[in-house]
Amino acid sequence: MNSTPAKLAEAFTERFGGEPDGLWSAPGRVNVIGEHTDYNDGFVLPFAIKHSTTVAAAVRRGRTVRVASTFAPHDEPVAVDLDNLSEGSVQGWAAYPLGVLWALEQSGHRCPGMDLLVDSSVPVGAGLSSSAALECAVAVAANDLSRAGVSRRELAVVGQMAENRMVGAPTGIMDQSASLLGEEGHAVFLDCRSGESRLVPLDLEGAGLELLVIDTRVSHSHSTGGYAARRRSCEQGAEAMGVPALRDLSVEDLAQAERLLDDETFRRIRHVVTENVRVEEAVAVLTGRGPAELGPLLTASHASMRDDFEISCAELDAAVEASLSAGALGARMTGGGFGGSAIALARAEDVPGIRAAVEQAFSAAGFRSPAIFSVLPGDGAGPAA
Repeated sequence: MNSTPAKLAEAFTERFGGEPDGLWSAPGRVNVIGEHTDYNDGFVLPFAIKHSTTVAAAVRRGRTVRVASTFAPHDEPVAVDLDNLSEGSVQGWAAYPLGVLWALEQSGHRCPGMDLLVDSSVPVGAGLSSSAALECAVAVAANDLSRAGVSRRELAVVGQMAENRMVGAPTGIMDQSASLLGEEGHAVFLDCRSGESRLVPLDLEGAGLELLVIDTRVSHSHSTGGYAARRRSCEQGAEAMGVPALRDLSVEDLAQAERLLDDETFRRIRHVVTENVRVEEAVAVLTGRGPAELGPLLTASHASMRDDFEISCAELDAAVEASLSAGALGARMTGGGFGGSAIALARAEDVPGIRAAVEQAFSAAGFRSPAIFSVLPGDGAGPAA
């Protein structure tokens, strides 16, 4: 639905019979670079985007929580008693918001009963982390309504806990961190082992650049199949190499890994090790020469994900190849893979040609028409304006 705050508040009143106590929003994210490094204790460089999820919420008596969405205006709200929530007890989309409340309580923060109405402009299944946007919007709402005083860093852990244990998706901490810690004009450089982060300047407009998101419309899900298999492979590789996580391996260790491991596991490791290096190089580029120099790192990242980690697909490869052929400075798939979106970094004047080239490539291949739009770094989660 993507309502204005006033319309969402009005819809809340119609649905629940009273006015909301407030509205809170949280953005999706685009990951500049650093894919599948987060659950390997590595480095990532995402930024919050201006597409967001907004939650209208009000405290109610007792311990019942009712959750509804503007996308299903005629469906009955999902209602649960907080005392009856347990790991994996909720199915479907409501597992995300209710999982956050469960995770807050598991972390020692008692939540009141409440009504929640969810609205979003983050495309679902596009690799822009609509799930984390939903989790973080509910997390900041519940944090304020319960006066829990939980830090943004702790809320990111709560969101990850909800996704891992209530939803059953074995994701890392990156998406929630980007949604909660983002700031306009900056990317978030996150150390996924320590949880420490710092803002890195990413002034695309000032550099005359645009970052295009190319949504292939091939939907993906982190709670099924390939994502979990890649994580298991990484954990097995770390164990075989005798390290706590792949973060602890360097490029120099790859020769030994190639001798010890089967080819597939070695290639999974090589992606993670080299991707961590690319993230650190990207941070150095942004703090030094500026975003126009990022292109080669993005393109190298895509090749690694396509060939070593094997999480690309024909549509993502077509988006990257068409973008580069039309003058993009660099391009890569972004997100968990197996569908979703690619990103292309381009000079503003080259964007129309890149858009046309991608659309033509998809048409020629018989693919569904992609959605193509520009994104800029925005602010993280908080009360909705």
